[in-house]
Amino acid sequence: MTNLHIITPVKDSIETTLRTIDSIINSVSSVEFNYTIYNDFSTDEATEKLIVASQKYNFTLINLKELTIHPSPNYLMVLQLAQKKAIAENAHLMIIESDVIVENDTIQKLYDFAELLDHPGIIASVTKDLNGDINFPYLYAKKFNASVIETKKRLSFCCTLLTNKLLNAYSFDELNPEKMWFDIFISHKSVGLGFKNYLLTSLPVLHLPHSSRPWKLLKYSNPIKYYWRKITKGLDKI
Repeated sequence: MTNLHIITPVKDSIETTLRTIDSIINSVSSVEFNYTIYNDFSTDEATEKLIVASQKYNFTLINLKELTIHPSPNYLMVLQLAQKKAIAENAHLMIIESDVIVENDTIQKLYDFAELLDHPGIIASVTKDLNGDINFPYLYAKKFNASVIETKKRLSFCCTLLTNKLLNAYSFDELNPEKMWFDIFISHKSVGLGFKNYLLTSLPVLHLPHSSRPWKLLKYSNPIKYYWRKITKGLDKI
């Protein structure tokens, strides 16, 4: 039986993060999982609340400022650390980001699909808004009727399982350190290595986009300003 590691990278947005933590900890699952939060240079106030939560819920809290002086975002380091731990313990790696609230059966069902689907590399839950409508980054899934979709399109890391076989097939040490985000590249790499990627529209999670990096909401409200900041400040490299 393959083990399960769950991680949540965190950058402030502490109230949303605490909801994420609560939804994970209170999940109903027959699979025992190892849960780690990677605190990516949150404020002192947010960090203190994470420390309190880690003591209350007994999850592992890793403060990246103790490991690096590289400024946030440090998604590359998070992926590299998490991959090594998952491989060492024969575990799938599930990423649940800090702006996502899972249902109480999400974790169990994602794990079950990893065991049942044909040669899976990445399996992701579709994301929905407070009204129950599919939202970014899966707007393209609105046209699908099937509940389990094999896809070559990008799968976000909002609520996503990377199988142990994929983790063993490609080292995240080879990822481009000049980039900030890696979901698109790893999605395509998985397919390129012969794995199948799946999107589950029957297993939605609540997504509150960019709660930790509110400037990214400009992508929808003021795209010109968003892309100006992206280009001139070197932000959001994918």
